[in-house]
Amino acid sequence: MRKFILASASPRRRELLEKAGFRFETRTADVVEDEDPDGDPRAAVAHNARIKALAVARENPDALVLGADTTVAFGGRVFNKPADLAEARSMLKTLGGNVHTVYTGVCLARERDGLLEENVYACRVRFLPIDDAVVDAYFGIVNPLDKAGAYGIQEGRELIIASYDEPLSNIMGLPVELVAPRLRELLADA
Repeated sequence: MRKFILASASPRRRELLEKAGFRFETRTADVVEDEDPDGDPRAAVAHNARIKALAVARENPDALVLGADTTVAFGGRVFNKPADLAEARSMLKTLGGNVHTVYTGVCLARERDGLLEENVYACRVRFLPIDDAVVDAYFGIVNPLDKAGAYGIQEGRELIIASYDEPLSNIMGLPVELVAPRLRELLADA
């Protein structure tokens, strides 16, 4: 099997790939991500996934590199990772009772042969109404500061989420069910 690198420090992405049976290394890319709250979320996650994958691929030309980025969009705004708990609280209350979209950009790159494949996946998520008591209870379970939109769907979802589109893994940060077949194909090629 060829060398495979996840260009991310995300424990959620690492866990998703491990559960899917992949063996890989992780490397973080030293890049400046597009985090414009008024920008196009689809373009931003595609850009961020690409610059992460390409930065790591340049340093590891024979490796297959996966870069990914996830964000939340609602009402013409992009909800990246909150700067502090006050911003996290505001994000959750804004999303409360509404439907938003989670976008994940995925880029596969290999420097040696110029491989560059990019996709953006979207899922809609409907939140329950959210008040301060719900936010307090949720923050007692989840650290919102390292998550786009100030939430993670893995824990405490019963407090905030009414429904969501599949695949759940896309909302977690990597639609592994959709990406895995291509990864296996590329890793098996001689």
